[in-house]
Amino acid sequence: MKILLLGKNGQLGWELQRSLIPLGEVIALDRNSTIHCGDLADTSGIIDTIDQIRPDVIVNAAAYTAVDKAESEQSVAEQINATVISAIAESAEKIGAILVHFSTDYVFDGTGDTRWVESDPIAPLNIYGKTKSQGELFIIQKCSRYLIFRTSWVYAAKGKNFAKSILALANQREELSVIDDQFGAPTGAELLADCTAHAILKATNNEKLFGIYHLVASGTTTWYEYAKFVLDRSKEKGLEFKAKGIVPVSTESFPTAATRPKNSRLNNRKFQQAFEMTLPDWRIGLVRTLDEIQ
Repeated sequence: MKILLLGKNGQLGWELQRSLIPLGEVIALDRNSTIHCGDLADTSGIIDTIDQIRPDVIVNAAAYTAVDKAESEQSVAEQINATVISAIAESAEKIGAILVHFSTDYVFDGTGDTRWVESDPIAPLNIYGKTKSQGELFIIQKCSRYLIFRTSWVYAAKGKNFAKSILALANQREELSVIDDQFGAPTGAELLADCTAHAILKATNNEKLFGIYHLVASGTTTWYEYAKFVLDRSKEKGLEFKAKGIVPVSTESFPTAATRPKNSRLNNRKFQQAFEMTLPDWRIGLVRTLDEIQ
């Protein structure tokens, strides 16, 4: 099996390089790659890359994820999250390749307090969510063999993440204020990568498995409870911080250019049943990552 991986150096792409290796030959690219184009801002270059490599599977882990910046850079976000995705979907269909793509809970409007299921109507609140939903639609319209994984609150030991930010701030400030009215499930890039490799193998042998899935860790928390868990776990390991406490605050306490959904809960039952996997509680992967970075 020949796999083309786009976005190799992002949090998810880094883990995918590891998880995909057992499946076959992996050609991993990013926007700085030279032998082949891996820059999603260059649509023709990406098309040429796919034509030259002719992979069995295309895994796109690249995206425009600067949520607030997207409000003022809509054309850039549309290019990377939608326009080039349309071209990738067409190219995948042309050569009969499987297309694996990662999307987000931001395609929903964030209302209510129940977990979103795959069939719920999309209604994005911001430009980022809008461009990601457009990318999904292009894939559905133009590619017959695809896996779209919606996820949320992704973190990894590599690169920047919420846990690292909280640990840094706790050493700088005497008190932290963290949002306590946005709900979701912190999901490790390691878990996403391992589940993706498993799903590719299963879908290769059963085309009924192609489609959209919600792929997140199990359980629910808020950013406040998430931060509290990070600090409590770190203190158990003997670490000390300048911060003496965390104050729960509302979303309105931190105005942002892009409107954030308050309900980022995703129902992962469809994925678990289809691919015969049990997705662990969000705390399990987070503990492993904290152990790695501390």
